[in-house]
Amino acid sequence: MSKNIILNHAEIEHKIKRIALQILETFVNENEIVLAGISSNGYTFAKKIASEISKIGDLNIILCEVFIDKINPQSEIKTSIEKNMYQNKGVVLVDDVLNSGTTLIYGVKHFLEVPLSKLKTAVLVDRNHKKYPVKVDFKGISLSTSSLEHVTVIFENNNNIVLLH
Repeated sequence: MSKNIILNHAEIEHKIKRIALQILETFVNENEIVLAGISSNGYTFAKKIASEISKIGDLNIILCEVFIDKINPQSEIKTSIEKNMYQNKGVVLVDDVLNSGTTLIYGVKHFLEVPLSKLKTAVLVDRNHKKYPVKVDFKGISLSTSSLEHVTVIFENNNNIVLLH
């Protein structure tokens, strides 16, 4: 099956800047928020958003890596920071691609175990194939794809791309 480039490096950079601005606008009354990226590409995407926010705003960002077993998402979810570090704070749960919504909804469930001031979600690609009622607050692009197609996000130095194959 052939691979099509859906987003090139410049387009991804533009999406990151727009999402960073939307997050700043949403959390304008906060001093500090948590960007919780789902391990591995979601966390990479969260770091890129955090870097952009630090260039354009003065919002303090706590980065958090979220470890979810994507095969068995009901198993225990771990984070790289303690729960008290995100308690009563605004949290943005970040992933690269939203497929069925399974990973994101279990991630949301984990963060709802402690009181938060606000919980939002961000993805680079929303595939519109949800089996759970997950709403994405900040998204780079929405794609209507067939269930046989696959979306891959590759983050490399100065060569980030999104492929559909």
